[in-house]
Amino acid sequence: MIRKTILSLSSLAAMAGMASAADLSVSLEGVEDRGGKLYISVQSEAEYMQNRGTAGTITEDVEAGSMAFSFDVPPGDYAVSVWHDFNGNGQFDMSEAGMPVDGWAISGTPVMGEPTFGDARITVGEGGADITLTMSY
Repeated sequence: MIRKTILSLSSLAAMAGMASAADLSVSLEGVEDRGGKLYISVQSEAEYMQNRGTAGTITEDVEAGSMAFSFDVPPGDYAVSVWHDFNGNGQFDMSEAGMPVDGWAISGTPVMGEPTFGDARITVGEGGADITLTMSY
């Protein structure tokens, strides 16, 4: 399902910055205050499902309700993934039935099963882009 996407978020701290050209604003809705860390990753098609990304952040200041993030990225196509590691174990936890236990969100069209880059694709033009994601718990 989204396991590979979310697992790749664990390496956000090691991502290198790129030249900035456009603003990607991400509004995150339905966040639950369960503690832990919130990982947000912006990945190009070449980076998708890999342990790297064009931009991203990790925050421990998780607030219930809505949160907003902004990333400077070159214009292009990206996937945005969010993972709420509320138990702080550094792993995207799944139930025995294969369903996510941790909170998550992904850009694009929701699908059953693991999303492809095409499913998650958003386009950031020279003028930037604004997207809203809703967390699933």
